[in-house]
Amino acid sequence: MSFNKTKIIATIGPASCSKQNLKSLIESGMNIARLNFSHGSHKEVGQIIKNVRELNDELGLHVGLLADLQGPKIRLGEVKNDGVMIKSGHQLTITTKEWVGDAKKVYLSYPEFPKDVAEGDTILINDGKLILHVTGTDGKTEVRTTVEHGGLMESRKGVNLPNTKISMPCLTEKDLEDLEFAVKQNVEWIGLSFVRRAEDVIELKNLIKQQGGKSRVVAKIEKPEAVKDLDNIISEADAVMVARGDLGVEIPMQEVPVVQKQIVKKCINESKPVIIATQMMESMITNPAPTRAEVNDVANAVLDGADALMLSGETSVGDHPSMVVKAMYSIIRHLENKGDIYNRMVNPISCIDRTITDSICQSSVTLAAQADAKGIITMTNSGYTAFKISGYRPKANIFVFTDNRSILNMLSLVWGVRGFYYDKYVSTDHTIADLKLRLKREGMVKVGDLVINIASMPITERGQSNMMKLSMVI
Repeated sequence: MSFNKTKIIATIGPASCSKQNLKSLIESGMNIARLNFSHGSHKEVGQIIKNVRELNDELGLHVGLLADLQGPKIRLGEVKNDGVMIKSGHQLTITTKEWVGDAKKVYLSYPEFPKDVAEGDTILINDGKLILHVTGTDGKTEVRTTVEHGGLMESRKGVNLPNTKISMPCLTEKDLEDLEFAVKQNVEWIGLSFVRRAEDVIELKNLIKQQGGKSRVVAKIEKPEAVKDLDNIISEADAVMVARGDLGVEIPMQEVPVVQKQIVKKCINESKPVIIATQMMESMITNPAPTRAEVNDVANAVLDGADALMLSGETSVGDHPSMVVKAMYSIIRHLENKGDIYNRMVNPISCIDRTITDSICQSSVTLAAQADAKGIITMTNSGYTAFKISGYRPKANIFVFTDNRSILNMLSLVWGVRGFYYDKYVSTDHTIADLKLRLKREGMVKVGDLVINIASMPITERGQSNMMKLSMVI
């Protein structure tokens, strides 16, 4: 099975939703299965969840689930013949009344659109393949535009408004229905699309709490407003995704690489998992091997320290999903064996309440580097120590033991962490010896290896980590 420190997220779709195909993805290196609520019914998604959890039980693994809410994605309506050509320089009317689109008028699924846009605003269709400029609006149902760059206008294509302040709520009616379903299914991670400000994340977390859920929130950065409020969003979110598809349309494309690196650096510094997504290996939707540029893109994300890399169409509708995961896995493992990606300096203390635990975590990573320890072993009730140790990107493996199975699945997203179920709490010395024996039996460590244990004393109280021990496996 996979031992990659940088995790792989694979989007599940028609090409990969069967139990056999999911098993193949897991055996190829998938750590998190992404459920894209932009496509598929609750019944179909529910079957995927069932299959993943059955495979976890059968294989003794902890593959997690990421439910990705669609968010306020603006799309065109139906277009005649599923596509018409619009020429540069022509006039196109956009209406919010139901209409089958043609070369003169097209429907947009955004009722407030005529009120929100202003003369001079830019409209991008299908990831910027078509570019329009607003020449006027009646403020009610119709907007007049001039086509700057024409092309084929197809049904249901996405629309971006980089200059417009959108009044749509962050969570649509569909999102609320999907959220309720995801919470009932106890999905470990929920992705929030088109985040604009930290308050959007807070709103979602409150809704999850009100519904009795424990899902963690991934804030997707794909709007210029989110880039401006980045520090606050990272502070409130449980994890962050650099969603380069819409981000690369909403902000100038040349800015995306710098923003990506800034987000990764900030997230590592705050011990928050960070995901790089979109077009990682897109050519493999049809091709049996990635382009050299894609290999470099994946490698650079690993070198930067991303927690996870995400595959979208490559695994959901591609010709050979498991081959894509294997290819990504091979790049990750090579970089982790050869690259300079370990032992980063980050902020050691989060807040005064966590001073002891944070200091222990920092010291364990420093000691592991000095002693060339093969593993840092910790027990957790919340996952906090796993997040914190991971933030330092130690070369030593991070072994996390807990009696909370949902935390084990959740930690599958976190860099370098391998989780194990454990529910025996006797004495500190007995537990430390027991964990080392378990790891030795499973081939994770061998006789003569040095390992570091982090624990709370007394261990039966399950308090904050306040003890660190270096010892040899015997």
